[in-house]
Amino acid sequence: MSQIPVTKEGKRKLQADLNDVQAKIPVVAKAIEEAREKGDLKENSEYHAAREEMGMLRARETELKGKLSHAVVVDESQIDTSRIAFGAIVTLQDLKDKSVEEWRLVGDGEDDPLDNKILTSSPMGSALLGKKIGDTITVVAPAGTIKFKVKTITY
Repeated sequence: MSQIPVTKEGKRKLQADLNDVQAKIPVVAKAIEEAREKGDLKENSEYHAAREEMGMLRARETELKGKLSHAVVVDESQIDTSRIAFGAIVTLQDLKDKSVEEWRLVGDGEDDPLDNKILTSSPMGSALLGKKIGDTITVVAPAGTIKFKVKTITY
């Protein structure tokens, strides 16, 4: 796995998620033990549900540990602010319907499309990287090709 660019906030969020998962593991382990004491495991739905939950928690824990071990906090003071890069907040105008959208380019674990945060590795993020104000970008989306004009870049 290569390095994963993140903001300080993003790294804190990943660590908080890991802490939450790790706090749940002993609770689920206790539930497994209590369910095991109830008898026949073949027909014990509580036992099987708790084991399944433990498996999901362990998988999430491994995923978060991997992300944290490869996370590199980007020094935003070293970024060329005249171009779109990691951490940029970009205002785009759709060239078809003239609507205006604002997006922030973030790293793995920070993305939230409902909060207009997209990964730099996403199709939209990749199309934006390196562009300047006034540039036109083309993004291939499931609904078809969309063209945008870069209106502003802030950090």
